[in-house]
Amino acid sequence: MDFQFPDETQQMQRTMRRFVDIEVLPRLYDFERLAATDSYPLEVIEPLKQKARKAGLWNLFLPALKDDEPGTRLTNLQYAPLAEIIGRIPWASEVFNCSAPDTGNMELLHLFATPEQRTAWLQPLRDGRIRSCFAMTEPDVASSDATNIQTTIRRDGDFYVINGRKWFATGAMHPNCRIAIVMGITNEMTEAPRHQRHSMVIVPLDTPGLQVVRNVPIMHHHAPEGHCELLFTDVRVLKNLLGSENEGFALAQARLGPGRVHHCMRSIGQCELAIELMCERALSRRAFGKHLSEFANVQDWIAHSRVEIDQARLLVLQAAWKMDTFGNKAAHIDVSAIKLVAAQLQTRVLDRAMQVFGAMGLTPDTPLSFLWSWGRAMRFLDGPDEVHLRSVARAELARSRETLGSTAPYYRPAA
Repeated sequence: MDFQFPDETQQMQRTMRRFVDIEVLPRLYDFERLAATDSYPLEVIEPLKQKARKAGLWNLFLPALKDDEPGTRLTNLQYAPLAEIIGRIPWASEVFNCSAPDTGNMELLHLFATPEQRTAWLQPLRDGRIRSCFAMTEPDVASSDATNIQTTIRRDGDFYVINGRKWFATGAMHPNCRIAIVMGITNEMTEAPRHQRHSMVIVPLDTPGLQVVRNVPIMHHHAPEGHCELLFTDVRVLKNLLGSENEGFALAQARLGPGRVHHCMRSIGQCELAIELMCERALSRRAFGKHLSEFANVQDWIAHSRVEIDQARLLVLQAAWKMDTFGNKAAHIDVSAIKLVAAQLQTRVLDRAMQVFGAMGLTPDTPLSFLWSWGRAMRFLDGPDEVHLRSVARAELARSRETLGSTAPYYRPAA
């Protein structure tokens, strides 16, 4: 079994590392300084985007990228190690036009958009000229069960009329955000199948009746691009349906798999940064007459972190390989597993690193507290831990039902 990446993938990794180190990392402070003033740092991002595109580091996430579309076509397995490198700087994805939720939205448009929708929205998204958001979860219902979604999308002649409230629509505060993909009920008949009642509609963000209510903080951190609450009050849009009516769940499933690989590999990159910081701190900081690195419990934290990061990476790469080989649907249990593992990994590793740093680990003087809070948020994003645990357990139990009784020879015979 060969775990080595092919030569061309390794070359892409070297190119990405070099670009991040030389071009992106030196602008880290500038980005954070501007973001702290509630001004989105376009003056940092836009020049970097132009350089990344010229370097062939553009639209790396889309295996179905066509020859006439801008970017570099990579498989999920080829992109995964690049996402790990990008993840070390949380805002760097935008530099390569690989930001969530744009990646998932571009996948949806790539699969289901009409020619008119492709021209109006997919093309400028691919070019990095606009951003987008995805409005699915709602504050008034348990959105971990998306059949609870209550926002209505009713037909009225040539229009759809949307009413409802959404939140955690990432990117809605970005100055270049132009559209929201909104999921809501189009079939209000209660006897209709639960997963065949919802649809997705493309809504321009400047449509009358659509209000960005607030940028919801995560653990008191405000993202400059926003995790926003949106209010839809009689929002009228032409029948800008994405895909077919009442097939919103099928579209949502098509969108999720690759995006979760991206999230998980970026998380692993952030855990790698945390263990590097933790080791440097342990080697340089002294307490009670010796370096922190000499204490057995600190050594245990470092060792557990290394082993767990490597385990998680292998699990994510396996899921990426399975998607490339057998399709996204065949890998849905693997995708649930990696989402569960990566989010819990991040909070564990960051918690250890914060402990080694002491009080400084709680401050913005290092990236640790921010990365910990993002790891904690990941345990809800794209589905809470409990949903993924249930999916994995159900698959395991289904497999056991097919072979029920096969373990009988392992029982000790009754006396």
